[in-house]
Formats: sequence, C-alpha cells, structure tokens
Amino acid sequence: MSMGTSVLSLRIDGELLDRLRDHAAKRGMSVQDYVIRTLIRDDFDERFQTAVDETEKFYGVT
Repeated sequence: MSMGTSVLSLRIDGELLDRLRDHAAKRGMSVQDYVIRTLIRDDFDERFQTAVDETEKFYGVT
C-alpha cells in the first residue's frame, strides 16, 4: 500500500469556518492542522457515525 499524500478540498460556510478558526486558535494551531488532528482522533469514526445518524433522524431519512 502506498503512503503518498492527497489533497482534500472542502467547501464550508463562513460561520463554520469562523468556528473552526476559533477552536484552532485556542489550541495555537492552524485550521488545517486542527481539522487533520480531529480526523485522526481515535474516536472520530464513532463520533462521525453518531453525527450521520442524528442528521438522518433530523431529516427523517431513517
């Protein structure tokens, strides 16, 4: 398996970006570093699935 790098591009609204900037600044990090650190957390998969489940419930998908 190759361990090269890839580029991930995200389109997010201004309010969310401001929130990410605030969280990153509190930790002395860039937004990019903060997002990467969040993605590699051990509990990310579980937290992501919970968010997806809650979103589906909210919109009545399930």
